[in-house]
Amino acid sequence: MLYQLHEMQRSFLTPLMQWADVSSKLFTNPVSPLAHTPFSQRIAAGYELMYRLGKDYEKPQFDIDSTPLKGETVGIIEQVIVTKAFCRLIHFKKDLNDAQTRALKQPKVLLVAPLSGHHSTLLRDTVRGLLTDHDVYITDWTDGRMVPLSEGPFHLDDYIFYVQEFIRLLAPDLHVISVCQPTVPVLAAVSLMATANDPKLPKTMTMMGGPIDPRKSPTQVNDLATEKKFSWFENTVIYAVPPTYPGAGRKVYPGFLQHAGFIAMNPGRHAQSHREFYMHLVTGDGEPAEGHRQFYNEYNAVLDMPAEYYLDTIKTVFQEFRLPQGTWEVGGQLVRPQDIKSVALFTVEGELDDISGAGQTQAAHQLCSGIPASMQQDFVAPQCGHFGIFSGRRWRELICPKIGEFIQKHS
Repeated sequence: MLYQLHEMQRSFLTPLMQWADVSSKLFTNPVSPLAHTPFSQRIAAGYELMYRLGKDYEKPQFDIDSTPLKGETVGIIEQVIVTKAFCRLIHFKKDLNDAQTRALKQPKVLLVAPLSGHHSTLLRDTVRGLLTDHDVYITDWTDGRMVPLSEGPFHLDDYIFYVQEFIRLLAPDLHVISVCQPTVPVLAAVSLMATANDPKLPKTMTMMGGPIDPRKSPTQVNDLATEKKFSWFENTVIYAVPPTYPGAGRKVYPGFLQHAGFIAMNPGRHAQSHREFYMHLVTGDGEPAEGHRQFYNEYNAVLDMPAEYYLDTIKTVFQEFRLPQGTWEVGGQLVRPQDIKSVALFTVEGELDDISGAGQTQAAHQLCSGIPASMQQDFVAPQCGHFGIFSGRRWRELICPKIGEFIQKHS
């Protein structure tokens, strides 16, 4: 019922938000008489803030059409390599002929994006940073409300099987990077492949800000998962997709609930950001105002997660800690990170990360005891929060170069 109420509210607000958008333009467009009235900028700023607070945010595009390469600019072609029910594998192909591509000899990277509320476009800056020196592929997870019920359920095990399929497709000479939530299923996927002596193991795996062992330095996210019983999640946050979407009837954890949780973690910070946005509009300070728009265009665009996958993650990762405790079975096979011996491991954490606490990602080193010390590396980014480890200045100037050096060393 909550999902239906949310849709009714969205339908009610849509014409109001369109009116606010038009009104904002009337008070800023120089050909409009209203733009030359007293307090026009304040009125326009108020309307735009109203519009942005109430509008519906659709999935953004990557909009990566070029990358610098050896002092020149090379075009990027976004290609869908694999289309599955719950995910697409996208290749950011450089617009070069086959001979030029072979001459580059750039390491191949599979960037595993989170399925945790936001779209994979949240890693746009991650892709841009890697593209200059790497051949980049990314998992683009599908909004649960857009997947017909006939496609069946999607469990955490299925996520792992998807990752394994993509690794085998892109191998050999592949490097896997996982950001936040997928660090756990990626480690499971590689562990199972190592146990089976799969010849298509990746060369390296880089894990960034993920809950490998959520018992270490628990955050608000971890506390919520442990304070509530599993039945609470089943009965309180799972809803059926309304009939207006292709996935009608599918049980999901709605994106709007996840978004509300994101905001609730730092309400003061978001309120201050919106106040500053309003003042930038009033004073005509366009650059920071546009930065605000771009950030919230991405931050406010959320997707629904399949209920089976979400509940599996709550129980397996955050309540029963099956990975660090060595009790996790996938398809009847025990997940044994200690069986990994030939895949180099690099972990990255943010000093100020309030999503995955200090030591949660580093725990992978202790679990992967079969990897020689010479093939393990760890980095804690100073003064860096969760989003800062894969987006922004510190990512571009500090973290991305270190990942590039690690990949090159083990290529």
